[in-house]
Amino acid sequence: MHPAPILFCGDPHGQWQHIIDAALQTRARAVILLGDLEPARPLHSELQAIWDRVWFIHGNHDTDHADNFANVWHDEVMARSLHGRVVTLPCGTRIAGLGGVFRGAVWYPKDPQAPKFRHREDHARVTPRQDRWQGGVQLKHWSTIYPDELEQLATLQADILITHEAPGYHEHGFKALDTLARRMGVRMTVHGHQHDCIDSSAHWDAQGFQSFGVGLRGLMVVD
Repeated sequence: MHPAPILFCGDPHGQWQHIIDAALQTRARAVILLGDLEPARPLHSELQAIWDRVWFIHGNHDTDHADNFANVWHDEVMARSLHGRVVTLPCGTRIAGLGGVFRGAVWYPKDPQAPKFRHREDHARVTPRQDRWQGGVQLKHWSTIYPDELEQLATLQADILITHEAPGYHEHGFKALDTLARRMGVRMTVHGHQHDCIDSSAHWDAQGFQSFGVGLRGLMVVD
């Protein structure tokens, strides 16, 4: 008997039924959401039928509005967030996550200038009080990648790394994520955000890992 697969889900932008149907039909052991969730209700309510196998990272659109933030950064939801950590699935596969996007106001790895802020806390200290969200940085910067998040993740080991941003093979991707993947020893990266699924296999040997993008509301099954 074949083991149950892992289901990777491209940016759902508030649409869930195709994910629930696919998870039930494939009997997926894990359902991994690649960001830009935008749930109308707390995420665990939207995916109640399969919540016991759901894991996710956030995307840039998950901080577009206060409601988006509340439905993703909900106490009962955040326990299933992969951002900044490694989770070992019951099958033994170790999955790491890095949510959010690079923004020039904080750090843009393609820019040779040093990051403006290394930590979200440093950024929060200089954010005007009237612009702070939840006592910290502006709402949109809760989905910004800070250098210390990459540095901490790079000290961990995993089999698969999921990111919202694309790694370096993509025209709009980042070599910094290639470096992160190699330091973590992953064999595969999977990303959303770009709404495409370009064949990157020509880059795999040079990268040192396989890389996959999952399109808008797309699904990818991995045995």
